[in-house]
Amino acid sequence: MRTVFKFAVCSGLLLAGHLVQAFTVFACEPEWGALTKALYPKAEVFAATNHLQDPHHVEARPSLIAKLRQADLAVCTGAGLESGWLPVLQARAGNPKVQDGQPTMFYAAKFVTLINPYAGAITPFSGDVHPEGNPHLHADPKRLLQVAAPLHERLIQLHPQDGKQIADNYKTFEKSMQAGIDRWEKQAQHLQGRTVVTQHSSFGYLWQWLGIQMGADLEPKPGMAPTPVHLERIRKQIQQSQPFAIVIAQHHDKRPAQWLSRQDSAQGIPMLVLPATVTNMSGTALIDWFDQLLSTLSQRPG
Repeated sequence: MRTVFKFAVCSGLLLAGHLVQAFTVFACEPEWGALTKALYPKAEVFAATNHLQDPHHVEARPSLIAKLRQADLAVCTGAGLESGWLPVLQARAGNPKVQDGQPTMFYAAKFVTLINPYAGAITPFSGDVHPEGNPHLHADPKRLLQVAAPLHERLIQLHPQDGKQIADNYKTFEKSMQAGIDRWEKQAQHLQGRTVVTQHSSFGYLWQWLGIQMGADLEPKPGMAPTPVHLERIRKQIQQSQPFAIVIAQHHDKRPAQWLSRQDSAQGIPMLVLPATVTNMSGTALIDWFDQLLSTLSQRPG
């Protein structure tokens, strides 16, 4: 009798555990994992990439396939950012929830206006170009808010029992982000109209939001590694454009920017290495990331 009782208790615990199974979210990039956590802390979030990786080029590893297979919701950028690897994961995962067109497949780029759409003919030599526009939209906090609104609505749709808490979390996030925007814009006032040399369009939305001009790109073509000929051309341009900084992301090779910063024409121009996305997925990670970016940039000479 005691054995039967133990079996019944164990079975009940296993059933209860199954019923309260965590809501699992697959975030293609960590910024969307952080946003999901801010809106729905109960979610179990996994990010396919991190701040030390180029999100254009990700290997469709078996571990990623397994994670996507288990996901209840996928949150990705879209606009072609993950076109080289996400479709492979979707096909191999075989999870109907995370296929295009499903309410549990969320693309952030669908909810904002993108900058710099590529209108030219795309060839194998075009580089990482995007007809829809620059996909690195998370570097603009105002566009982040535009994504947060429909994402929190989607989460409420999927979990109506937690709807009030998700709505309250959204209001808190919106309030914190808006206060941050006011603070960050004041910090960067002295940089409006100034020029920056950078690599790729990782911070393109950041420059536009803050009124900073992108004077030159270390890449000859999007996604193409800097070449000596192209760097020499930029070296000659620097004397005229007088950029306040040479900025690269942490996942970029530092050597081209280091070479440029050592040239006579770049005397006094600092090289800044910044994370192109959040370094963790806590509920405050996005606020912390913008604090870090603006703190670093605003300390440069105006």
